[in-house]
Amino acid sequence: MTQPALPRRPAPSPVRPSPLVDVAALKALLDGPEVGVRDFVRQRLTDPRFAYVYGLSHHAYREVVLGWLRELAKDGLGALAVAPQYGGAGRPRDFLASFETLAFHDLSLTIKYGVQFGLFQGSVILLGTEWHHRTFLPSISSGELLGAFAMSELGSGSNVRDLETTATYDAATETFVIHTPHGGAHKEWLGNVACHGAMATVFAQLIVGGMRHGVHAFLVPIRDASGAAAPGVRIGDTGIKEGLNGVDNGRLWFDQVRIPRLHLLDRFGHVAADGTYSSPIESPARRFFTMIGTLVGGRITIGLSALSAAKSALTIAIRYGNRRTQFGPEGGNVTKLLDYRTHQRRLLPALASSLVLDMALSRLVDRFAALQDGGGHEGESREVEGLAAGLKAYTAWLAQQAVTDARECCGGQGYLQVNRLAVLRGDIDVWTTFEGDNTVLMQLLAKGLLTGYKQEFAEMGVIRLLTRRARAALKAMNPVTARRDDEDHLRDPVQQADLLRYREERLLDAAARRLRAGMKKDPLGAMQDVQDHLMHLATAHVERVAFDAVQEEVERAQTSLRPLLMLVRDTFWASAVERDIGWFLMNGVVETPKAKAIRYLVNNCIQEMRPIAEQITQAFAIPDQVLAAPIAFDALPTRHG
Repeated sequence: MTQPALPRRPAPSPVRPSPLVDVAALKALLDGPEVGVRDFVRQRLTDPRFAYVYGLSHHAYREVVLGWLRELAKDGLGALAVAPQYGGAGRPRDFLASFETLAFHDLSLTIKYGVQFGLFQGSVILLGTEWHHRTFLPSISSGELLGAFAMSELGSGSNVRDLETTATYDAATETFVIHTPHGGAHKEWLGNVACHGAMATVFAQLIVGGMRHGVHAFLVPIRDASGAAAPGVRIGDTGIKEGLNGVDNGRLWFDQVRIPRLHLLDRFGHVAADGTYSSPIESPARRFFTMIGTLVGGRITIGLSALSAAKSALTIAIRYGNRRTQFGPEGGNVTKLLDYRTHQRRLLPALASSLVLDMALSRLVDRFAALQDGGGHEGESREVEGLAAGLKAYTAWLAQQAVTDARECCGGQGYLQVNRLAVLRGDIDVWTTFEGDNTVLMQLLAKGLLTGYKQEFAEMGVIRLLTRRARAALKAMNPVTARRDDEDHLRDPVQQADLLRYREERLLDAAARRLRAGMKKDPLGAMQDVQDHLMHLATAHVERVAFDAVQEEVERAQTSLRPLLMLVRDTFWASAVERDIGWFLMNGVVETPKAKAIRYLVNNCIQEMRPIAEQITQAFAIPDQVLAAPIAFDALPTRHG
């Protein structure tokens, strides 16, 4: 019996020369206009007072981190986002940059800094009004008033809209009564609560005159001047965790705790002395999502800090791989770890992705800042919220995998705390959970894309939209294009963009069709049936947005940077397509020879990147005292020396 012919195997293209790395220009690109505050934080962290200390009890560790936080507050970093009339600098973008740069250091400090000056202070800035700003911001930004952000509850988890803590208004005394109705409604996983916090922004169901007005935020004292729990407040210690043990996470219960009427953060909902409720937003649902939407900055900072952790881990592992040798021909030279393809495969696509996602997050910060300044519209706000959710999830997963691979690529040395990778792995794990579970956030992004799809139908009309999509499909599924496997074609940014955009649009069309078919019978069941599809769609969207960001930088980059950015772009694109090659094959977008050529392109790209990988990491400008892993610096012994 005649065997069917195997698909033609494309001949691998020769590896191209490595581009030059203009380290200063790449650093300038990554640092952006916030270079001043970034360099200040880098330099500040080289102070011996910020040296890592290992082997402490978690109680002692918490006090070390508190001391670090107070040092940063003395430097004025806590006031970066505060308006000048309240003693601040009025530079919220500098605050985001400071948070991102701090994440090169101990992540417990990063999170405690974020809880105090991002979540707690940010809630007062974004949800409060002038009285709150004048009364509380000076002491919060100086670190005198330490606080917490009390949203999550044990019972409701990610379902913030249905949390159960209540805030009932008593007009006779002009107070709100904060109450935990049962044990499962206590506030959980609250940074700054177990030891140090004196106040918390508490999210609770507002009840006025027996009527519920939805979730609102309240400033609730949780400790008195002596440090004891305030009357009616019970404080618990979360205890030792997988990581971040320098953060004093705790729990809160409230038993009929009274607070002044003015402690309602009332930007979106006000209660007058007589109990009259008013809001600039009539719809309770829209009011809730507007309030939650103002906190999108937290998700952006988590994405930024995840990338910093990934950059630290990759820098350590790449430096070690450039020094450590293992095996080699009998009597010949030993081989450096980074010369092994398996090593390159684990580290270098992640290095490229960290650069690409840096650019994507930078554009997201631009859009977020414009919204904060009063620009944009409701649709833009929803897009920013959705993309912040997706990029947070994607970067957290990238960082988690990059740190794990870096740890394993350093063998037993990577397991030592002093080499930081083991500690980073324990710390970074929770990035996939806080500020929103990654899986939930990706579905949030996908649902937003479906909402936009529905509006696009309404605005463009069915015929025009379907015609546009059909043209894109014909272009993407062209038989000649599907078979082309030469490297010049694969590195063509127009072809690359077309492939990613077609995947996203095809997944969006299919998700909409599947939902329409099931929503009439069982809306909840229909959503559950397409959850895997929505995850795929969200991933495709994030990767397309990230690709667009790096391509934009390629087009406007100075000459010395363009070849490097092209290599970074090609590595990111080829790796993303290779991970999802089954979809492209099943949908006829690529044929088998082209799929193989894409795999070869990944290998060629990482071989080009290998000689310059350590130079690329130099552009992160992580100070030696902050990187601080002996394996990243020491000359390692070999069998020949």
